[in-house]
Amino acid sequence: QVQLMESGGGWVQPGGSLRLSCADSRSIFNFARMGWYRQAPGKERELVADFTSADRTTYVADSVKGRFTISRGSAKNTVYLQMNSLKPEDTAVYYCNAYFPSAGLFWGQGTQVTVSS
Repeated sequence: QVQLMESGGGWVQPGGSLRLSCADSRSIFNFARMGWYRQAPGKERELVADFTSADRTTYVADSVKGRFTISRGSAKNTVYLQMNSLKPEDTAVYYCNAYFPSAGLFWGQGTQVTVSS
């Protein structure tokens, strides 16, 4: 029904930038909310940012506010997470998460982001 495909992770030096992409490859349903969580080793998974389709509002966690931006892509069921001024503490596995009223809640497989010198 829904298949979330993530891309854009990798290694970057502190201060660098990465852009994560998440797309529903099947695009059968319309999402109500799509966003990104992250989980660092030994820590709980936390919400980083999300986008609500109905009113086009965004949420960005305080820990990344001013550095990360979430936006909706022109393709159906696609969102991007632009990450600037990356810090070592941003190192984590980033997971795309999406809620579809007609299909439920789905997770991507995760993409590793490593920030180190």
